[in-house]
Amino acid sequence: MIELQSLSAGYGGRDVIHDVTLSFPPGRVLALLGPNGCGKSTLLRAALGLGGKSGGEVLMDGVPLESLSPRQRALKAAYLPQSRSTPNITARKMVLHGRFPYLSYPRRYRREDYEAADRALDWADARDVAHCPMGELSGGQRQKVYLAMALAQEAPTLLMDEPTTFLDVGHQLEVMAAARRLAAESRAVVIVLHDLPLALRGADDAALLCGGRLAVHGTTEEVYASGELDRAFGVALGRMETDSGWQYYYH
Repeated sequence: MIELQSLSAGYGGRDVIHDVTLSFPPGRVLALLGPNGCGKSTLLRAALGLGGKSGGEVLMDGVPLESLSPRQRALKAAYLPQSRSTPNITARKMVLHGRFPYLSYPRRYRREDYEAADRALDWADARDVAHCPMGELSGGQRQKVYLAMALAQEAPTLLMDEPTTFLDVGHQLEVMAAARRLAAESRAVVIVLHDLPLALRGADDAALLCGGRLAVHGTTEEVYASGELDRAFGVALGRMETDSGWQYYYH
């Protein structure tokens, strides 16, 4: 489990997040919410040791992040950033990059690596483009391949920064369904979303960043009831109960 203890981080000598204490427990989907520029991406990167930390501590399974090697960190947490480069390789080879933490040098893929990559492509609904060059894929197709690469890492914690970008509504729902299946396997899933109704409907917990500080954290029910989402985003959220549970909407 990843734990942030009074974490401050930023870039260019300026903190973007301040004194954030938050944990990512296994078996839960946490929606990380907040207006643009509030520090969501900075928080995820600092939680993985990718730079920016200026204060506080990050623990991975109770061990300080700084005492773990990059490989040890990668075995504990996978990361899907907002954007990535598009190398001139096939989608399946891209997904196989998620297996790097398990390989020694020189890298030689084993049968279990190919099997893990194919499972991840199936999960991400991207098996049909497995042998297509990355440069020939649409933005939505590439996003699904990057998601598959993160899944192929098979880490107990998965951090996803706006994974629904470029995806239509149906595939956005599939990403959330995949997050729920991963949580059912006792993995911790953290997902940055801008679609508040999708986040409240699909996640177990939510954390709202405002001005780089943690404004509210709790179950989605608790965060909705706090009214902080309305204040942070300048919207009015409503909900109605249906046979499939609460449905959230803007009004």
